[in-house]
Amino acid sequence: MDQRINIASFIDHTILKPTTTIQEVENCCREAVEYGFAAVCIPPPFVKRVATILEPTEIKVATVIGFPFGYSATEAKMAETVLALVDGADEIDMVINLVALRMNDWVFLSKEVALLTEVVHKKGKLIKVIIESGILTEEEIINCCQLFGPLGIDFMKTSTGYAEKGASVAAVQLMRTNLPSTVRIKASGGVRDFEFAKDLIKAGATRLGCSASVAIVGGEKADAAAPY
Repeated sequence: MDQRINIASFIDHTILKPTTTIQEVENCCREAVEYGFAAVCIPPPFVKRVATILEPTEIKVATVIGFPFGYSATEAKMAETVLALVDGADEIDMVINLVALRMNDWVFLSKEVALLTEVVHKKGKLIKVIIESGILTEEEIINCCQLFGPLGIDFMKTSTGYAEKGASVAAVQLMRTNLPSTVRIKASGGVRDFEFAKDLIKAGATRLGCSASVAIVGGEKADAAAPY
């Protein structure tokens, strides 16, 4: 199996900038089909269109909830999630409430994640919980693993790509050590070259969120312009 095919199956081909256009989204879909990426991750307004484009394929439709800061009200996150599922999303990438985390309100965090996980699973879809690992302490990352893992989430995801620090091998290793084996890991934020992508997979990531996907599968290094 060649290098490109091997890495492509791990990638959520991502475009989440606030100025995203439908033309860019459609191009992402074409690239996902060409390279065999696992999913296309796009802003919520584009879910319905992407679901239509990708319907003949096995590529999943992913979108973001409470993005990128996570401090939306739970009711707002719920409304976003329900609409995304109605529009055809297969996977929901939800940012936790980092304000609540820094206030040590773990009860709030648990209730929010449990509620959204239940809604997503009732539709037979997957939820990825974004914890923004690059700005958390090791203790906070472990607490997230121990709290959210038993709630039945499908993935824990390192980062939005918009914080000052994104994915790291150390964070993925720490998550893998402290999560139930049933919970997978998505590494995202600053994944721009093949070697780093490979290191993250070796550390335990089974998905990678990348805007530089095409460069990565080609074994190249992308520029650092895009945050994701």
